[in-house]
Amino acid sequence: MNKKIAVTLYAILLVASGGSQTQTTAETVGPAQVFEVRITTIEDEVVPAAEAMPEDKYSFAPAGGEFAGVRTFAEQVKHVAAANYQLASPVLGEEPPAGTRGEMAPPSVKTKAQIIEYLKGSFACLHRAAAMITPENITQPIPGTSGTWQRTRLGRLMDALAHASNHYGQMVEYLRMNGIIPPASRKNVAKKDPHFI
Repeated sequence: MNKKIAVTLYAILLVASGGSQTQTTAETVGPAQVFEVRITTIEDEVVPAAEAMPEDKYSFAPAGGEFAGVRTFAEQVKHVAAANYQLASPVLGEEPPAGTRGEMAPPSVKTKAQIIEYLKGSFACLHRAAAMITPENITQPIPGTSGTWQRTRLGRLMDALAHASNHYGQMVEYLRMNGIIPPASRKNVAKKDPHFI
């Protein structure tokens, strides 16, 4: 993840969490609530985009030139979901779904319906992980993890958000290459917003 983004998000979360306050009041918002809003925002973009691609186009990948060897649309969606599970599961003290390896979905996840179900489950896992974050535990190392930022709840959920956002951009490009306006863009097209792509 870009270091500037990580530092900025960390600062926002600390301010939003009220530093070391343990109670959320009408005037303050805790880190769990901040993450909940951001997870919902990216989920509301990624899931409808995955649903918008027709099943017969799930095998689509740009070809030729610099696109050689890139993931198919299905692989993009499965990759986002697997990463969500891999990043959120340690926060919960759980294992990701059986067959999830690295940032790869189980081989049994093949059809569009199975992929969408796996994707929705991964966002549910992120929501549950966010709900467990408190000002006290947000930067504490998670037992059994390694690395620097990867060991903390803050680092893991920030990475999940940045990663899903990155791949959402790729999903949007794949949709547009197939003549499909992404669902998030349709709302703004209806409003005739000239600044929205």
